[in-house]
Amino acid sequence: MTATATPSPTIIDLERLNSLNKEGCAACGHKFNLGDPVVMACGAWEGGPRLIHAYEAVRDPVSGGYVEKRCYNTRRGRIG
Repeated sequence: MTATATPSPTIIDLERLNSLNKEGCAACGHKFNLGDPVVMACGAWEGGPRLIHAYEAVRDPVSGGYVEKRCYNTRRGRIG
């Protein structure tokens, strides 16, 4: 059995806050706050994975990474 590294949430620091808040969270559109837990996740947006609020993501057991909730549910046929 092989152990795989589980990506863990990151906390928004001042540097990330300043660089990310122009666009906000790709999943919910809200601005980030200092100390918010975020994860690098794939989603329906263009350009690959982005940092989004951790509560807007689910861990995909197949890929081992995070996926935006709405995108994950759509892939699984649970639109809503």
